[in-house]
Amino acid sequence: MTTEKDLQKIVDGKPVSLYTLFNKKGMSVDISNFGAKVIRLLVPDKSGIFDDVVLGFDTLDEYLVKEEYFGAVCGRVANRIKDGKFTLDGVDYQLPVNNGSNHLHGGVKGFNKQVWDIKSISEQKIVLNYISKDGEEGYPGILNVTVTYELSDENELKLHYEATTSKPTIVGFCHHSYFNLKGAGNGTVYDHVLQINADFYTILDESGAPTGEIRSVENTPFDFREPTLVGDRIDDKEYAPGRGLDNNWTIRKHQVGELVLAGSVYEPESGRKMEVLTTQPGLQVYSGNWIENQIGKDGKTYDFQTAICLEAQGFPNAPNVAHFPSAVVRPNRKYDEWCIYKFSVE
Repeated sequence: MTTEKDLQKIVDGKPVSLYTLFNKKGMSVDISNFGAKVIRLLVPDKSGIFDDVVLGFDTLDEYLVKEEYFGAVCGRVANRIKDGKFTLDGVDYQLPVNNGSNHLHGGVKGFNKQVWDIKSISEQKIVLNYISKDGEEGYPGILNVTVTYELSDENELKLHYEATTSKPTIVGFCHHSYFNLKGAGNGTVYDHVLQINADFYTILDESGAPTGEIRSVENTPFDFREPTLVGDRIDDKEYAPGRGLDNNWTIRKHQVGELVLAGSVYEPESGRKMEVLTTQPGLQVYSGNWIENQIGKDGKTYDFQTAICLEAQGFPNAPNVAHFPSAVVRPNRKYDEWCIYKFSVE
């Protein structure tokens, strides 16, 4: 079993520790200030039995060298930016390329690899802060970032992202836990039932970056408006061939910044259901396509399609597509977004 000592270390000259939040219903979440990562999330099933529903590792050393996005907050901009390039106010920027020909999840050393400072901690809430330097991973401006995790008594894990910048820049965070509602390491997600509240999705080019085209889900494998068994769709040739889902949907909402239900996933054996609510415009659904034979917590083996990520975020490649919701943040505007994972049983 993971112990607090296993997840303590000095990284980049700063101490890393493990913090646990509890609510009044017995649910708990372990959070590390390395990458602002969720390490363990204990959720009850329909019989009241708690299990850990997120993939991860037993030691900090493993987080340093294995799958880098398990449970992390990704930034400065999550997902892909085509060729790592964007232009802002007439200035061209080149970011590191770390995913084929594209920039992914903030680059070579994104927020998922940084040691965050703890601003405050209580039984049900932790506030983490990170200051990203001007030019870090190629991004302009000093970005002062605060991420708040709160575990409510309604079994909601609430994430509140806030950021201010010293000069115009681009910003877009997401949370990247890999969920298996049967319990981490307990098989594939084929028996999970997925619903996405989206009428449209973004089309990808051969590199995996959006082209700018937005297409209706009607009569396509991307139509999850009704609850759909993941195993019935996961190997469709229109997804990552032979691997699974890794696509962005445009969440149905009436106005920018509105907190809405983006989607949900349900696992009938345990009865666990997870709903995702967000103020952000997009939902990336990823079925762990590139996890291969990783030994995780408690010696369990993780493989591809053994977890599902529901990443509320801005649209991938938004800095290069004028009609996508803007990723630009200026000194006179605060970045302020929410993502809520709400757990229940059916």
